[in-house]
This record gives sequence, structure tokens and C-alpha cells, in this order.
Amino acid sequence: MTTDANVAQNAQDNTKLPDVFVPTPGHTIDFVTILGLVFSFGLIASAIMMGDSNANFFNVPSLLIVLCGTITATSIAYTTKELFNSGSAIGLTIYRPTRQYDKIAISLMALAIIARKRGILALSTYDTQTSKEPFLAKSIQLVVDGFSAQDIERILKDEIDKEIERDERAASMLKRASEIAPAMGLIGTLVGLVQMLADLENPDTIGPAMAVALLTTFYGAILGTVVLSPMAAKLEKACSDNILLKRLSFKAAISIINQENPRNLEMLLNSELPPSDRIIYFD
Repeated sequence: MTTDANVAQNAQDNTKLPDVFVPTPGHTIDFVTILGLVFSFGLIASAIMMGDSNANFFNVPSLLIVLCGTITATSIAYTTKELFNSGSAIGLTIYRPTRQYDKIAISLMALAIIARKRGILALSTYDTQTSKEPFLAKSIQLVVDGFSAQDIERILKDEIDKEIERDERAASMLKRASEIAPAMGLIGTLVGLVQMLADLENPDTIGPAMAVALLTTFYGAILGTVVLSPMAAKLEKACSDNILLKRLSFKAAISIINQENPRNLEMLLNSELPPSDRIIYFD
């Protein structure tokens, strides 16, 4: 028979259940990247315009060698599937998701407390909130479905590892392209020099031909140094932020299924969060 003390305790537990609010992820345009590219090209253009020379810095064959050559040479190192899959990842350098990781961590703490007070099956009533983040929803669903801690760890770690591998391949693609672009510029310069040397009988064409040949190296250096290399670094940061949510969800799922103290989960989450997003859930 349920005692009055147990009834009072249950009522107290029900009134103390925390709210679960998983913020909806948004997207924002990374204006820092755009402004960086604009100012970089602006500085180069200003240096050209302030020069006393009337040299022409635009040459279509040179552009084609560098741009098309970089794309085709880079694609040789990757499969068709990898090239298509990397498209969405590369898009993160300009249009990246934004998440409030501190609020997500607080929501995970709330779910852990609810599971500890009401039981794991009580988490199924929060599908509306967890569905805002598919990986979080999957993690909690595995817990509710009664999978063992070992199975949950294996399933979620496999998915995280595959995501990391995909992101690393996309970043490596940009890094490879940043190395190939200057090389393609050098190849274009060699082509121009060969054409120039073949027409040494006409001294008047040597200067313009040399200028055109060097333009290819110029384009390759700009593409590799100003565009591709910084974008590779930005992509690595964006992918790291994208994996952070999965790591938080993973740690929360394992902690809940193992019925650990939520205070321990708070420390685990803070170990993953950057200092500015760390939470203080328990006073």
C-alpha cells in the first residue's frame, strides 16, 4: 500500500520536473567570410589600379587553366560520391547552422532529470522538442526503446565517425585544391613560356607574352591562398561545431541509459562545450 509519505514524495517530484525546450536550429550567412573575400580582392584590385603600368590583368585562357584545371585535377583524387557529398559540407563555409549549445545542454540535463525521476519511458512524451534535432531525437529514441548502453554507444559512435569522416574528406578536398591551384598556375606559365620561346623572332611580342604567362601563376596564387586555403580552415571549424551537438547528445544518452547522477552529466557536457557556453545547472 502506498503510504502518505510516498504520495507526498511523488507529488513533490512531479512539481519539480524541469521544462524541456530544445531551440530550433537556424542558419546564418557568414558575412565574415564574404567580407574577407571582398576586401582581399579589393586590396589586390586597388594595388593593380594604383600602379603606373597599363598592363592587362585579365586573360581568359589563364583563368580557364587555373579554374578548370584545379577542379579537374582535384576531382581525380576523389570518387563521384565523395564529390557530391562534399557539396553540402562546403556550403557550411558561407551558410552555416547556428545553435544555442548552452540551451541544448540545459535541455539534455532536464531530460536526464526527468528520466531519473519518472523513468526512461517518460522521455517519449518529449518527442516534439527532441525532433527539432534529428540526432538528438534518435539518441533519446534509442534510450526509450530499451537498447543497451553498449548498443547505443556503438550505433551513435558509428554515425558520429561517419559524419566526421565525411567532413574531413570535404575539408581535405579544399586543402588539396588549394595546393593544386598554384601548381596549375605554374603549368599555365610554362605553357605561355613555351609559346613565347617559339616566337623569339619577333622581339616585340616577348614582353606581352611573358606578362600573359605570369598571369596564370598570379591567378593560381590568388585562388589557392586567398580563396581555397582560408575556406578549408573555415570548413573545419564549421564541421567541428556541427559534430558538437552529436557529442552532447551521445554523452546524454549514455548517461541516461546508465542511470548516472545528472550532476555527472553536467560535468561531461561542460567538458565538451566551449567556455562561453558552459552551464551551471546545479547551484
